Amino acid sequence: MKKYTNIKDIVNLYETIQKGIQLKKYPLEFSEMGKNKTLVMLFFNSSLRTRLSTEKAAKNLGMQVMVLNVSDAWNLEFEDGAIMNFNTSEHIKEAAQVISQYADVIAVRAFPTLKDKQQDESEFILNSFIKYASVPIVNMESSIAHPLQALTDAITIEELKTKAMPKVVLSWAPHPKALPHAVANSFVEMMQATDIDFIITHPKGYELNMEITKDTPINYSQEDALKEADFVYVKSWSSYNNYGKILNEDTNWMMTQKKLGKSKFMHCLPVRRNVVVEDAVLDGVQSVVIHQANNRTYAAQIVLKQILENL
Repeated sequence: MKKYTNIKDIVNLYETIQKGIQLKKYPLEFSEMGKNKTLVMLFFNSSLRTRLSTEKAAKNLGMQVMVLNVSDAWNLEFEDGAIMNFNTSEHIKEAAQVISQYADVIAVRAFPTLKDKQQDESEFILNSFIKYASVPIVNMESSIAHPLQALTDAITIEELKTKAMPKVVLSWAPHPKALPHAVANSFVEMMQATDIDFIITHPKGYELNMEITKDTPINYSQEDALKEADFVYVKSWSSYNNYGKILNEDTNWMMTQKKLGKSKFMHCLPVRRNVVVEDAVLDGVQSVVIHQANNRTYAAQIVLKQILENL
């Protein structure tokens, strides 16, 4: 693996999932691999699980870690030919090259604005680092993708499934804020690449980018979609066609224990209790969200390990 900016960078997905599970059993087995190597983590947006799990993953491999909250430095300029006489102090051309001198791997987290679809889909921050940095780039969530979370989810399902082809449902949930599509997009792409029975359910108007969902079945009846599900992944996202808008705040889409039935409950966290999902689900034995969060470390670790192997 030369970089990890989307799940297509994984050469052998099944093998990578299995190796991630193996790393979980023996997390320090390759603790010398990253010796004298440095991971620089750049946060244009805040983070809890991604920040801590990726740092732990790097340290499990013996890497040194440096973290920069980019907003604590200054505004970077990303536009070619820009006349920088306003509020930007450094261009990405210099910044990416300089950071590359300090790092063996650069990890970047940068959210969308949810105002300009074309700009967000250009992934201008992530792609600028890919273009100008001289070291591998890892995506810690970008405007339209969260491949580390998606690999985590695949590892979790592989660990906990009780039959060869489980039924997995991605269910939209209400939320008071307009949220990005990144987690849902990458989860869809990951499920399409694995051997499962997969369906998406959401209210009309919340269709994701059809270039991503492709021929994945979409059911506008949550009740019908959830029948005989083995895993239910709940996630909120704003409208894609009416970009960044909240079209429906129907509380009836909140996940309840009654709806969940015997399915395992998944969520990337953080989650708003009794808005996205009721307490009874999160506190119940079918919730695997803490297990899932723990797997963030091993998804990041197998990615970093495969990148280190190619340095």
